Amino acid sequence: MKNLTDEELMILVSNGNLDMMSILFERYHVKIFNFLLKMTLDRDISQDITQEVFYKAIKYRASYNNGKFSSWMYTIARNVFSDHYQAQKNKDQRLDNIEYKIKDQETDFIENNETTEQLNLALNQLNKGDKELVIMNRYQGIKYQEIAEITGSTAGAVKTKVHRAIHKLKDYYLQNI
Repeated sequence: MKNLTDEELMILVSNGNLDMMSILFERYHVKIFNFLLKMTLDRDISQDITQEVFYKAIKYRASYNNGKFSSWMYTIARNVFSDHYQAQKNKDQRLDNIEYKIKDQETDFIENNETTEQLNLALNQLNKGDKELVIMNRYQGIKYQEIAEITGSTAGAVKTKVHRAIHKLKDYYLQNI
């Protein structure tokens, strides 16, 4: 069963074979967690959201339409991330005022050097959409076409947006040095 593609496994899951989701979980939980960790910079929140993403993937398995599985999962992750911060906003907290915690000792995901801190500061200065594109493309290595599927855009538009976001990131980074 481990030789099956992600899409074939998800078709089995959507047809009721929930055991196959464990293989997909093994393949994707670290990627989804890392994506969310870069978005939130909070290990605990990222773990919670990652669990919610896989819960929703199982709950809404019937909505899977035989497309690229990774695009479907990242779309769920983006939606759950947005829902999480909408809930925070409804508690009269603004996204820009939420304090992010970095647990230096407990995580291998974030390096403890000055360059990484400056890059993270610059990354957090980007608007949510630009930050998301940079993380998906540069940190997660997701191709423009797949990001286009995830965001409901075209590959050309995504490429342009990523290019512009990288230039903004560079400007912010150089301001922080």
